[in-house]
Amino acid sequence: MQEMMNLLSQHGLAIVFANVLLTQVGVPVPAVPMLIVAGAFVAQGQLALVPLVAVTVVASLLGDVPWYVAGRRYGYRILRTLCRVAIEPDSCVKQTENIFERWGAPSLMVAKYIPGFATVAPPLAGMMKLAAPWFVLYSTVAALLWAGLPIAIGVVLHAEVERALAWLEGMGTGAFFVIAGVIALYVTVKLVERFLLIRFLRMVRIGVEELRGMLADESRPMILDVRSAAARRLDPRHIPGAIPVDMAAPQAHLGAVLPDRDVVVYCS
Repeated sequence: MQEMMNLLSQHGLAIVFANVLLTQVGVPVPAVPMLIVAGAFVAQGQLALVPLVAVTVVASLLGDVPWYVAGRRYGYRILRTLCRVAIEPDSCVKQTENIFERWGAPSLMVAKYIPGFATVAPPLAGMMKLAAPWFVLYSTVAALLWAGLPIAIGVVLHAEVERALAWLEGMGTGAFFVIAGVIALYVTVKLVERFLLIRFLRMVRIGVEELRGMLADESRPMILDVRSAAARRLDPRHIPGAIPVDMAAPQAHLGAVLPDRDVVVYCS
């Protein structure tokens, strides 16, 4: 226990910085537990509050700004790439676009509390051409809100955090395997869900050439474009004859779908 205390007290700010930075660039490493521990060290006088908050904000911005720049430069391609490698890509684009479409740029301030949105929001803000000073301002507020709560919890519950650290220290190497096992189980479950979904989609998917052939036929299919309004603005290309559908109110558009026609749906 004493060795862990010494390590965190001597290199706590560097450890927090690395942990937060990895989290913000998209690595599936939780940062909240470390921030809670850091808050407990603040209460015990092992760490200073202002440097801790400053390090957290800087690390968060260093993780967010490159994604913002990439989104501004490469547009929708970077968002598709990011969601392709994300642990939960299947609702990644849709959820992010819907939140940003509804609440606008201020939604960045709570992005870090919304799973999936935290990583995708910065490049989306760049794609939306949000001015850099506003992005930095909103991201700074987001980092303060995101880090403030777990640090405050650590300050208030510092005695319980110390007991938890002592318990983990007592487990020795077993604690490492327990934590690693939980993370591995979570990642495995998400990968299996993703594999099953992709396999299902491939079973019902048609290719470009097949669709082109269907469009040339007399009984051409109905084509529904279920991309969000934001996605259509960012990538205005569309399949000729496609009917835009607002998934928030699909009944307003689906009346045009004829029961005797094949239906092809495409999204982001």
